[in-house]
Amino acid sequence: MSIESKNPIMPGFYPDPSICAVGDDYYLVNSSFAYFPGLPLMHSKDLVHFEQIGNVLDRPSQLPLPGAGVSQGLFAPTIRYHEGTFYVICTNVTWGGNFVVTAQNPEGPWSEPHYLEGADGIDPSLFFDEDGKCYYIGTHPNPDGVKYNGDWFIYVQELDVKNWKMVGEQHNVWNGALKGVHWPEGPHLYKIGEYYYILHAEGGTGPEHAVSVARSKEVFGPYENNFCNPILTHRHLGQQYPIKYVGHADLIQTPKGEWYMTMLAVRPKECFTTMGRETFLAKVTWENDWPVVNAGVGTLTDVVAVDLPQWEPEKDASSYTVRTGHKTCVPGSSRSYDFKAMKELGDEFMTLRAPLADRMKLVSGEGLKLCFDKEPLTGKGVPSYVCIRQQHHCFTVSAKLKASEVTGENAAGLVLFQNEFYHLKVEVKAGKASLVLCEKGEDKVLASTEICGDEVTLGLSVEDLSAKGFIEDVNEKRFFETDADVRNLSTEVAGGFVGCTAGLYAFGEGAAVTFEGFSYQA
Repeated sequence: MSIESKNPIMPGFYPDPSICAVGDDYYLVNSSFAYFPGLPLMHSKDLVHFEQIGNVLDRPSQLPLPGAGVSQGLFAPTIRYHEGTFYVICTNVTWGGNFVVTAQNPEGPWSEPHYLEGADGIDPSLFFDEDGKCYYIGTHPNPDGVKYNGDWFIYVQELDVKNWKMVGEQHNVWNGALKGVHWPEGPHLYKIGEYYYILHAEGGTGPEHAVSVARSKEVFGPYENNFCNPILTHRHLGQQYPIKYVGHADLIQTPKGEWYMTMLAVRPKECFTTMGRETFLAKVTWENDWPVVNAGVGTLTDVVAVDLPQWEPEKDASSYTVRTGHKTCVPGSSRSYDFKAMKELGDEFMTLRAPLADRMKLVSGEGLKLCFDKEPLTGKGVPSYVCIRQQHHCFTVSAKLKASEVTGENAAGLVLFQNEFYHLKVEVKAGKASLVLCEKGEDKVLASTEICGDEVTLGLSVEDLSAKGFIEDVNEKRFFETDADVRNLSTEVAGGFVGCTAGLYAFGEGAAVTFEGFSYQA
């Protein structure tokens, strides 16, 4: 009996998905850009229910991000498994370039990065051939000279994974299905039957994004174009179509022989995208030795029938969820955090560019102590900000803190954060609570109200592209008089490659502010 997987399978800021199958286990990794820890790692047994089993890069030594913009850092990872070892290859565009980390257990620990000298460009992937050789496939500027923006080429080269050295010459094998194509990227290499296949994205990661495929009987080509390319895109469906930007795909096969594809897409509201690029799933069949995506439909669907036994991680004694005492939470779920009772934060929590280390501490019976720091959210350092991903168009996020600990010119509160230049805050400062919108790096106070009492709950209720701020103190719950337009927190206005995050921050100097709880309800 088949079960239904609902799209997106990873809602919210989970872009550039890569997936691998190991027996009846499936492991999925996403880009994380300038957030720490890097590369969230998901596990599933049925492609319906997922649990986060950690982050691939969870040590500062693995993830140098000095001065990274929010949309810099880690681009487009690929996860693969070969003879007992897991491999994740990725590009750190801020420092070091292309690198590989390995692990015997996907839950970690993962190795220090092996940086690959001579592997230029971005979006690398690994392929292990039947003879044991490993090949690197990536994308770089047209070796004959870049004639226009996005004039890049996909290349293949052997990689010695024992010594982490590129071997032999680079073979420029493909530059996309269309004449004059822009940004052939995110390539993956497979051997299926008698053919090697290159599956890649082209057209840029925005409205013209598409998935195309080429094949050859030799790993270095020549590769032939599939005349049905692109095999998946929504770019022809118009600006008002509810799912857009479809591309950056990866393939897996189940033990029963069925094929599925993960890819990214966005779900904008009124053409504005606040959650960033999300992870979707599609069924793949084969005709004339070419992959066909969602045969008879040709677009992404709301649900995908998956012929696998249902798996519920919260009921499986061997799952990471159960073994770690529910340290992880279900992607796309509502959640409420009682910091007074927690011993550690879950794997879904992130900071910017580096861990907060001694600036953040859970104290039993009191809550999360977040130290004030002079690094602003508008900078490129490490602000006192800890967050989770926005995963819904409509949700309410709130935080309870001790307002009496926010003194002088210090500020603390709740943030819906897109990037350094665009975010929305409900903050406590100088005895008042204010709704503050940051646009182009400049704060604008939309509304304020006096605070009564030692403790206050700050909140944001978001309905698509509008947000209402509220506070709750001894005078009960009340909303600010002015709403905020969150179009400013969209990719279309703010730019970049990320979706919004929601979290807690403390700006200023001195001791710390105590957050007793944090809630995200959809």
